[in-house]
Amino acid sequence: MARLVSRPRIDPRYTAFRLKIRESRIHRFGVYAAEDIPANRKVIEYTGEKISRKETKRRGAGSVTYLFTLNDYWTLDGAIGGSGAEIINHSCNPNLRSWNFKGHILYMSKRPIRRGEELTVDYRFAPEIERVTCKCGANSCRGTINLK
Repeated sequence: MARLVSRPRIDPRYTAFRLKIRESRIHRFGVYAAEDIPANRKVIEYTGEKISRKETKRRGAGSVTYLFTLNDYWTLDGAIGGSGAEIINHSCNPNLRSWNFKGHILYMSKRPIRRGEELTVDYRFAPEIERVTCKCGANSCRGTINLK
């Protein structure tokens, strides 16, 4: 079953900028820039235990998960060995994009990010899986984390 990250933390080995975790208006906790971040820069790498598709299905049964699909077979579970990127919340108008580069998931800045701003990424859940309501509050919010 999925496990909840009860004491989230940032692992500085995987970040290129100073980041902080604090409460979020979007969901539970969020990751915030502790310094200005320029556009088109690596911000943090998403890390976690590498698990098979079968194990992904088992762990994905919980209400809160930290799973990121790496490829057709492997998934990273950020609840175990996560860098802190697993705490980054979804937004329909995100300031980060994910980049799968040589077996690593990198979160890259889409635009300049100001110190104190919450980091967000579009989770892009598949439209055929269970619909998840979005609470990002963006003007362009599609109402769901799932793609339409």
